[in-house]
Amino acid sequence: MDKYLIINSRKILFGDEKNILEIIRKGNVELPTFCYHSELSTYGSCRLCMIEIVGRGILPACSTPPESGMEIRTNNEQIIEIRKIIVELLLANHDRDCTLCGKSETCKLQTLARRLGIDEIRFKDVIHKKYKDSSTYSLVREQGKCVLCGDCVRFCDEVQSVGAISFVNRGPKSLICPSFGKDLGSSECVYCGQCARVCPTGAIMPRSEVNYVWRVLSDPKKKVVVAVAPAVRAAIGEMFGLVGENGTRIAGKIVTALRSMGFVKVFDVSSSADMTIVEEANEFMERLKSNERLPLFTSCCPAWVKFVEQYYPDFILNLSTCRSPQAMYGSIAKKIMPEILNVARENLVVVSIMPCTAKKFEARRSELASNGVADIDYVLTTQELSRMIEEAGVRFNKIDPSSFDMPLGFKTGGGIIFGNSGGVTEAVLRNIANSSSTGANEIEQFDFVRKCDGVNRLKININDRELKMAVVYGLKNARKVLRDIKAGKSRYDFIEVMACPGGCIGGAGQPVYTDLQMRKVRADVLYENDKTLELHKSQDNPYVQKIYEDYLGKPGEYIAHKYLHTQYEHKKRFKETFEIYKSLKKKNVEINVCLGNGCMCKGSEEILRNIVSFAESSKYKDSINIKASICLGKCSKGPVIKVANKILENCEINMLKNIILKELNKIS
Repeated sequence: MDKYLIINSRKILFGDEKNILEIIRKGNVELPTFCYHSELSTYGSCRLCMIEIVGRGILPACSTPPESGMEIRTNNEQIIEIRKIIVELLLANHDRDCTLCGKSETCKLQTLARRLGIDEIRFKDVIHKKYKDSSTYSLVREQGKCVLCGDCVRFCDEVQSVGAISFVNRGPKSLICPSFGKDLGSSECVYCGQCARVCPTGAIMPRSEVNYVWRVLSDPKKKVVVAVAPAVRAAIGEMFGLVGENGTRIAGKIVTALRSMGFVKVFDVSSSADMTIVEEANEFMERLKSNERLPLFTSCCPAWVKFVEQYYPDFILNLSTCRSPQAMYGSIAKKIMPEILNVARENLVVVSIMPCTAKKFEARRSELASNGVADIDYVLTTQELSRMIEEAGVRFNKIDPSSFDMPLGFKTGGGIIFGNSGGVTEAVLRNIANSSSTGANEIEQFDFVRKCDGVNRLKININDRELKMAVVYGLKNARKVLRDIKAGKSRYDFIEVMACPGGCIGGAGQPVYTDLQMRKVRADVLYENDKTLELHKSQDNPYVQKIYEDYLGKPGEYIAHKYLHTQYEHKKRFKETFEIYKSLKKKNVEINVCLGNGCMCKGSEEILRNIVSFAESSKYKDSINIKASICLGKCSKGPVIKVANKILENCEINMLKNIILKELNKIS
């Protein structure tokens, strides 16, 4: 028997929807919400989705399960007034410099105020601190614009399992901030920016570099080159009413727009993605031969790389040493373009346009610089490119497409599909399968790689060997896979990980979206683009072959390794140390306890409690300083404790107390 609700006198059938809100939206009624997000758990704090259920009264639609036959009204005088009061209260506690806000056109608070016809605020403005956190290259937080919906907190915890931000305090003093009240740059944030994607206001935004780029474009001494990531062409049309448009045509329009702004060369990051596949496939085959450092993890996603460096340093050697396509583009551009453009290296400016906020962080990594000068000077997101197009007065819908510049403008389908989750894996398989065909059959051959809903486990026979592979997006999913590997429950040869749902097409630098179907639309754009190209295997790219011949030698050899590879190392989750117990005397023994993941698992938290108790109850209590760090960089040898500049590994409480007593005797 069909289940149904009667919504505003209309009969709406429903199936496995988990709450009334989803059924109401299924019936094309847009009920307002702040705290509800279909990718996250139900929170139910904003109360904007209140509805009247006949016989039961007014209830929140997001947290009320449906029962067949319910009669529901989504709007009446009382409900509308409740919503107005909620929005007015939010506005009274909100930084309303809306014309200066980067989220102005997509701000839910603005949209709701307009929809509800709010033309005055009946409540006094609440004094709040307009704190702005610009401590990272990737994101900017503005506390005064936060509506405490919790979407950012839940995404960081439930989808990414990082937990870099959370609620603190209670009542009117409630706010959202990183751990220990520090700024974002001092936290364990991996800069994926998904908090900014789901934020309904401008409380968390991608950090803009638009003004810096305009500055170098206006400098007659500088020659500025730019490259566009494949995922950008799949999404920028949304900013101009061209949803799902042909990727090749949109890419051509981007080229025309960038040339009109003053960029001397416009390249395609898909070309360096081809280079990445050539190197990564070669590295994979070498590891298969030696059966060492398997599984091989992809290293194209900088948020994923930072996640491994922070939480799973024992897997760092499993990361591919290949640079990401952005990093390869920067390295090659800085190597070959000064000669091609007849410009001094210091006057060459290399810009990339990415779908991702973590790419801004990646461009500032010390490992991706030559003599202290970054290979990528500036990183713009898709949103920033759209802004520049508007600032330049370019009529994007009207301009004709142009071709990318060579040699870094020619690409194969293997490079294009990098923007989708599973794209790297499919491109690697196209490389190592040694198939001579380059037609449609080859593209269809690896369709099974594309069917990913968080984790896709694969088995495939290549050259008489069964390969176990996995495609993963979302860092919580990645954490589960890593734990299974450590526990011996799973074995893989190759694992692709992207931090953002859907891969780069779902990056935080892309146009804001709420309909999850938009990811499929973007993915289809790249797959259709792949089909229209003559070449589909990265190793067949003739311009890549020419770059190797002229500049790099053979894949994997010394020169190629110098310019196209890098290394990673264990990174502290937090930069600062935190004072736990402070002595009153000038002469003291300083103890630093590591609270990193590895040490915590081996008992460092219990050791910290014991040492604090020891300090408080001993005659030396005024001579001991106790601090906590995350971390001391020796995860495999934990618990690690630092006592008076001596690092103690595999530390036990009795051993530690004896050493502390010896140090105390020295200063007594």
